[in-house]
Amino acid sequence: MKRSLGEKIFDVINYSLMILLVVITLYPFLYVLAVSLNDPFDTIKGGITIFPRIFTLDNYKEIFNYPSIGRAALISTLRTVIGTITGVFSTAIVAYVLSRKDFFARKLVTTLFIITMYVGGGLVPEYLLIRGLGLMNNFLVYILPGLINPFNLIVVRAYIETLPSELQESAMIDGANDFVIFLKVILPLCIPVLATIALFIAVGHWNSWFDTYLYCGGNKNLTTLQYELQKILANAAASSTTIDYYSNLDPTRTMRVTPQSLRMAMTIITTLPIVLVYPFLQKYFIKGMTLGAIKN
Repeated sequence: MKRSLGEKIFDVINYSLMILLVVITLYPFLYVLAVSLNDPFDTIKGGITIFPRIFTLDNYKEIFNYPSIGRAALISTLRTVIGTITGVFSTAIVAYVLSRKDFFARKLVTTLFIITMYVGGGLVPEYLLIRGLGLMNNFLVYILPGLINPFNLIVVRAYIETLPSELQESAMIDGANDFVIFLKVILPLCIPVLATIALFIAVGHWNSWFDTYLYCGGNKNLTTLQYELQKILANAAASSTTIDYYSNLDPTRTMRVTPQSLRMAMTIITTLPIVLVYPFLQKYFIKGMTLGAIKN
């Protein structure tokens, strides 16, 4: 079938807009990557686009030369993995309970969770609570306070409510208890929505640094990668020149990088792990969010 002139013009405009959108979306990331891989003193001249002019890994070597970076990266990885697994499981099991119509306190508990989305005690009461619970300078402070997110809980509960109730009734007839039903019936069917909230939780844990500053800043063995990078970034931001940066950090060190190059390299280090994980969860992401928002 021959296409009309109007259809051809529409296709050209449509493709052009899509390409422009892709360029606008990718260019900032490609620029940051190019600067992080370019010679730091050559970058000062300007003119970098999406490819490094003088390729070097000095910016990354400088960051990983800090003795605390390796340990901090391990703590961040452990926090992200443990926090995501426990967060997903806790959210799923509470959502299952709240989805059961025979749970007598269903509306009350749901309302209490929703209230926490709009009303908070504030930074000082939260700090006093953490200190009172004995979680200061404790790895569990990364896991327990944010174990269940109300938004994720509502999404998972709505998803479970879309599942046929006959599945649970059949399992009960076969003699399965609530815990068996949750593990062998509900949990396998909730993989799409659980993968979705797992991404949310993992990104939150990986990017978090302020709780480290508040609760574990005094314990060098528990500081996270984001916190250590934030310290380097703050020192670089406070330095107007490369000489000032090295004078504040360690006067005996030889100048190898600039504060700007450091910032770009840090951005890639913090972003890359999530970018690599996202494609594996993308197929669940849209399905989980769509089905989780259908009911109510």
